[in-house]
Amino acid sequence: MTDNVVNLRMARKRKERAKKEANAEQNRISFGRTKQEKNLTKALNDKQNKLVDDQKLTPKE
Repeated sequence: MTDNVVNLRMARKRKERAKKEANAEQNRISFGRTKQEKNLTKALNDKQNKLVDDQKLTPKE
């Protein structure tokens, strides 16, 4: 019976810190872009949408 003693309070706090860090990492990925990066992404998406729209066939009347 020489098992290690586990302090449940410290284990709970360690688990909570790990959970918060994982959430923070996800937020950095989702929201951590600069204004330039956001504008570049928007411009590329607009360009792609215009290209697709220009290539659409319209029925002749």
